[in-house]
Amino acid sequence: MQWEKEQTCALKAARAAGEIIRSHYHTRYAVDYKGKDSPVTIADRDANHKIHEILQSEFPDDGWLSEETVDSPARLSCRRVWVVDPMDGTKEFIQKIPELAVSIALVEDGNPVVGVAYNPIQDQLFWAVHGQGAWHDDRRLHVSQVTQLQGATILASRSESKRGEWKKFSTQFHIQQTGSAAYKMALIATGDADATFTLVPKNEWDICAGVLLIEEAGGIVSHLDGQPLRFNQAKTLLQGLVASNGRLHPHLLRLIAQPR
Repeated sequence: MQWEKEQTCALKAARAAGEIIRSHYHTRYAVDYKGKDSPVTIADRDANHKIHEILQSEFPDDGWLSEETVDSPARLSCRRVWVVDPMDGTKEFIQKIPELAVSIALVEDGNPVVGVAYNPIQDQLFWAVHGQGAWHDDRRLHVSQVTQLQGATILASRSESKRGEWKKFSTQFHIQQTGSAAYKMALIATGDADATFTLVPKNEWDICAGVLLIEEAGGIVSHLDGQPLRFNQAKTLLQGLVASNGRLHPHLLRLIAQPR
């Protein structure tokens, strides 16, 4: 099957990174900051090294884009690029909230074709291959059937909620605070939640694997204006996004567009 080797290697890399993350989860470690409100730990760095080691040994000609690696413009000339967040949800990791994910995606010509999200603390493995569905272990995933915002479960960032950015939506639907963009998107793919969105910038590595999970499970992910996403861009920061089961997508786009 197409991308079978890539899928196998991505799963291997995610599990190997997950073992490293688990080994640090209950230990003492230093917390550094790459910028304001952007912590990084030895678990992030070691997991990144392991993923890079596994994938680049098998696919040395592929490009590389990771949160924990200094970016190189060389990737822009590559048709195939691995887009990686070795641990999405570092804040949750530090606070011992088990809502985080290793996120690994292979992008071809701007579109994700292999995606893996792995929560090592809860040992939840999600993966997808373009045209071959999204899966949680051996169970094929399908998004929820919810059609109306009232009664829908929308996953919100803890940081955004703390800043009050979700308060204006509190009467529109049920808001559930959940860590890690990659993990939130996996839960939408499983049908355990109906949608998520963010009005603040996200990087490609936060969401790339999750986009494929949701799309292969029957949902939609877009920019705030409804336009589709493209990956391996020179500027990796996306100005917000909406991810849903598809049925809620037009409702959310209209809601977000309303002046407040």
